Amino acid sequence: MTENSALDPEDRKIVTLARSARARNGVPEGAAVRDETGRTYVAGTVDLPSLRLSALQTAVAMAVASGAKSLEAAAVVTEAGVAAAEDLAAVRDLGGPETPVLVAGPDGGVRVRVAAG
Repeated sequence: MTENSALDPEDRKIVTLARSARARNGVPEGAAVRDETGRTYVAGTVDLPSLRLSALQTAVAMAVASGAKSLEAAAVVTEAGVAAAEDLAAVRDLGGPETPVLVAGPDGGVRVRVAAG
């Protein structure tokens, strides 16, 4: 587990935003991504009969739809101990293989930091 106080303030911010999205919307996951200009995109899990996206996939899609050209970092708050392969692929598609992905538990504590690649 990574001590949150050791995180860069901008990384701590996206973890906090991801946690807030999860709690506010009552969804299984919350996520946030930061683009190359420092803008953040926050999302929760989408679970409709015709559309299912993880929170991280949704946040990446929001960034792309808003004109982001790349990602600096991503965070997901989930019960799972790791980021799903599909989530890492979405981050990698926009941010590249070295983009850090912070995986935090529901309490906001970062469990692991991995590269999207």
